[in-house]
Amino acid sequence: MRAHPAGALHAEGYGAPAWLSVPADVNALVPGLWSATASRGEDGALRVGGLDVAAIAAEHGTAAYVLDEVDFRARARAFRDAFDAAFADACGGADVYYAAKAFTCTAVARWLAEEGLSYDACTGGELAVGLRGGMPPERMLLHGNNKSDAEIARAVRAGLGRVVVDNLGDVDRIADAAAAHGVRQGVLVRVTVGVEAHTHSYIATAHEDQKFGLSLAGGDAAAAVAAVLARPELDLRGLHSHIGSQIFDVAGFEVAARRVLGLHAAVAREHGHAMPELDLGGGFGVAYTTQHDPLTPEQLAKGMAEVVVEACAALRVPVPRISVEPGRAIAGPSTFTLYRVGTVKDVELDGGARRRYVAVDGGMSDNIRTALYDADYSATLAGRASSAPPVLSRVVGKHCESGDVVVKDEFLPGDVGPGDLLAVPGTGAYCRSMANQYNHVPRPPVVAVRDGVARAVVRRETEEDLLALDVG
Repeated sequence: MRAHPAGALHAEGYGAPAWLSVPADVNALVPGLWSATASRGEDGALRVGGLDVAAIAAEHGTAAYVLDEVDFRARARAFRDAFDAAFADACGGADVYYAAKAFTCTAVARWLAEEGLSYDACTGGELAVGLRGGMPPERMLLHGNNKSDAEIARAVRAGLGRVVVDNLGDVDRIADAAAAHGVRQGVLVRVTVGVEAHTHSYIATAHEDQKFGLSLAGGDAAAAVAAVLARPELDLRGLHSHIGSQIFDVAGFEVAARRVLGLHAAVAREHGHAMPELDLGGGFGVAYTTQHDPLTPEQLAKGMAEVVVEACAALRVPVPRISVEPGRAIAGPSTFTLYRVGTVKDVELDGGARRRYVAVDGGMSDNIRTALYDADYSATLAGRASSAPPVLSRVVGKHCESGDVVVKDEFLPGDVGPGDLLAVPGTGAYCRSMANQYNHVPRPPVVAVRDGVARAVVRRETEEDLLALDVG
């Protein structure tokens, strides 16, 4: 990280990063960053789902998250089919739980149910959305390191297939809720396996010094397993492991799977309980810029299947039914954020270099990830094509904050100006989920597009919505 009192984004002498090269065609859409139906029309304007972005902006305004329904469904099916096929011979297939934290709404939950996926909720709110969207409760699980008694009771009452034990206290609380409702509740025990994913420290979740799960090395996971088996109200379905987010290879999963399968085998050996399932979590990466090269669902599934089958053979245990939890990899590339440019400003840097600041009608309220994680994004002039030469630009928002940066570095046409439409791809995961009301800016809508029709699946927040929360 470059040192500067106002943050790394403001360090002296900072120019374009090494991975960002001057484009041969500033109008070209970089493959891998955009959804399946995104393209340039004959007039050079960006189109998605059969619609020109100008038409979307005219009907729904800007800023707006534009969600390609065809692409979202196709990515969901790709994970479903790839993992089911890769594990078919080993254990009869696999289950894909969509990680709702990436982005959820009732329409998305309905799409997932229709495409045969399951649903992973972390809170009562995400649980409520899944149920309202028609997701069968037996295909849902509830995570959380600090689940409330009310959330646990709601999950049990609704008939959720799995509730994840994240700490020793969860065991009795879930069992007591099951007893109160006269059911036997399926549970998974989340294991911290000591594997640190090669990702930002805030989103690496399997090393020991963090809030999630029960330590494998420290014996807490084994203690939780014993505690679950001592409560007849609970059905120990299996173990759960998650090593982080934005992961681009299967090496971390290989180490994690071997370690958690070691406990899986020990439980069968010492307790005589053959757990039928193993959840290996998610965290599969996506491409935000040209520096990212994610694996396909088929590559991920094949690699993980090889690891699991080999480890189970070495341990002489049957391969359990495998589950995975993609969220970002489905939602992320399916959506771009559509902005309108307000102001353009040139700033001189050290050595005579210049950077252009392009300000849009959104910012860190609709995409906090750049400020929070030092995340990289791309951008393109969306409303038209341009023959102007590319200029190193920084896309910033409208908020009263120096860290209000959406895209740190991008080459945009030199004639970008007020009124132009700008699109930032790869914003389907976590941007709307983490959206906020900083400076009392209402949150944008989520506009789903398909077959030439655009419809809001999450409406735009209004000032009336903001004021309605004030009391007095």
